Amino acid sequence: MTPLSEYIRYETRRQFFAQGKNVLGFAALSALMQRAGMAGADASDSAAAMRAVNHFAPKAKRVIYLHMVGGPSQMDLYDYKPGMKAFYDKDLPESVRNGQRLTGMTSGQSRFPIAPSKYEFKQHGQSGMWVSEMLPYTARMVDDMCFIRSMHTEAINHEPAISFMQTGNQVSGRPCLGSWASYGLGSANSDLPTFVVLVAKPSNTEQIQAISARLWGSGYLPGEHAGVAFRSGPDPILYINNPPGVSAAARRNTLDGLKALNEINYKLVGDPETHTRIQQYEMAFRMQSSVPELTDLKQEGAATRELYGPDVEKPGSFAHTALLARRMAERGVRFVQVYHNNWDHHGNLPGRMKFQCADVDQPCWGLIQDLKQRGLYDDTLVIWGGEFGRTIYSQGGVSHETYGRDHHPRCFTMWMAGGGSKAGHIHGETDDFSYNIVKDPVHVHDLHATVMQLLGFNHETFTFKYQGLGQRLTGVEPAKAIKALMA
Repeated sequence: MTPLSEYIRYETRRQFFAQGKNVLGFAALSALMQRAGMAGADASDSAAAMRAVNHFAPKAKRVIYLHMVGGPSQMDLYDYKPGMKAFYDKDLPESVRNGQRLTGMTSGQSRFPIAPSKYEFKQHGQSGMWVSEMLPYTARMVDDMCFIRSMHTEAINHEPAISFMQTGNQVSGRPCLGSWASYGLGSANSDLPTFVVLVAKPSNTEQIQAISARLWGSGYLPGEHAGVAFRSGPDPILYINNPPGVSAAARRNTLDGLKALNEINYKLVGDPETHTRIQQYEMAFRMQSSVPELTDLKQEGAATRELYGPDVEKPGSFAHTALLARRMAERGVRFVQVYHNNWDHHGNLPGRMKFQCADVDQPCWGLIQDLKQRGLYDDTLVIWGGEFGRTIYSQGGVSHETYGRDHHPRCFTMWMAGGGSKAGHIHGETDDFSYNIVKDPVHVHDLHATVMQLLGFNHETFTFKYQGLGQRLTGVEPAKAIKALMA
């Protein structure tokens, strides 16, 4: 976006017509709109439409991103390595590790004993995808899913790795994927945010990672594109409801007064964040009626609730959150970011994995079936994965019954479904130790480029002017949308 278009976007109609100099600006804007085929379009839609010029025909209109915080163990879920049984408690060959970076949690170990997965695997569907016994519901829908077994990242610790996966940069403060989607797609519902964040409660809380609002910030994009976090329970958004004794009319009068003051300030200073504040107050007022209806899952029929499993009745559970994500998608929320914690299995992996898989397995299946039944599946992109993978060697000791795994950025598995992703596709291969990629690597930036293209944007030209540079989600190093992942 150019400074001129950004200025036009935030300028109020009162400011626009009060200044004669804008006669020339209006003529220029009209010419731009005609060039983009937008003559007669609403001015509020013009910026989003100009951003889409020369991009792709979108296959997805919205995204539900299910982030498993901590890094799921790929070889215990999707990356089947039967040959590792013969290597039980043997040291990982140096020729496999090849001097790769280790975390401080295992770098001091005298040996790296291999821990084969204790779980049984079977092939499923026409695709023949191997899936762990821990995911029986997921196994039913492998032919709907696009598996990426060759994901890799550069970050080896949680904070930079989650930031990298969410924002394309290990340094916090950049716009996240949801903010870019909001910025590009615009709103499809004036009564709900474009980008919503939900943090599900895991049933096991043995090792919880920190999740902070910096992960869903808008960075240098306009503040209106930051994610809005919904809490579980009867009060999803703090302070959105009127305090006792304050009527709706009184709240409306208060907001009108604040809006008038903010418009005076904006006219004097021209700070875009003042405009964002005006919009946030108005959105909050509209959400007083839209949010209670949205979060009332009693409106859903028994058959729908049963799709997600028995935990759907527990506010804040992953099942409850997945159903809420579908309701948001149905109502025009463009990007729903869901976090599910406690996948950081440094120890007691078998003791904790059963809880994690039970939390997400049926709800993920139910979400896909629900989207299909409602005609939303084809244009809703569902993404599942963590910030990195886990090591084939055990952290600490190893036995046949219990083991733990350290962080591993060199290869891990993610999946997509719907929204133009390629159904029944298995992409990439790892070596016999699930330690190195041997075929079709997919970098984090490549995944972001692919998601952007499915949403209709060319990641190289979809930029925002900041500090003199055309900033983009995928950064400055080469990245590519992976055609094999798209239908």
